[in-house]
Amino acid sequence: MRFCRALVLLSATLVLPMAGQARISDVSCDDTARLTRTLQQVIGAERHGMGLRDPDTLLEVWVTRQTGDWVLVQSYANGTSCIVAMGADWQNETPDPA
Repeated sequence: MRFCRALVLLSATLVLPMAGQARISDVSCDDTARLTRTLQQVIGAERHGMGLRDPDTLLEVWVTRQTGDWVLVQSYANGTSCIVAMGADWQNETPDPA
């Protein structure tokens, strides 16, 4: 239930600045700095990992520790980031020592 409320609040926060001009494809994208602030301040998420998809695209996993909710964000070199997936029950795995 908390995840649904956080999702609605996050969606509203992203959509309101674009009201009147948003297309369905824009709903989950925003300025990278604003999306980062929203993830941190609105849902209390922390970045748990990141990796390059290509030279201009970064993928990040954001997790809310208290709930286990997670968000996958794709960030572009042009300063735009998009939420591409989200879910619940994130599990951290520690690699076996080599």
